[in-house]
Amino acid sequence: MSDQTQLHIDGQLVRVKAGSSVAAALRIAGGMGAARTSVTGQPRAPFCGMGVCQECRVQIDGRRRLACQTVCAEGMRVETTA
Repeated sequence: MSDQTQLHIDGQLVRVKAGSSVAAALRIAGGMGAARTSVTGQPRAPFCGMGVCQECRVQIDGRRRLACQTVCAEGMRVETTA
């Protein structure tokens, strides 16, 4: 078993440590870790890390999910702009 997982974030190939959350992968990829923005256009980011705040909703393999509650899987496709 590899100690890394590869996934695609907005079309960019990202390698993360196996067992990492999608929120962590988003941060590693250079984003804030979420798709949402405030009313002023400022990016929002995961706040609670346990699925309560809902700030980290993204599209994962075609379904809206919480990035902080989803473990990265090989070949997973994450869209923050969907």
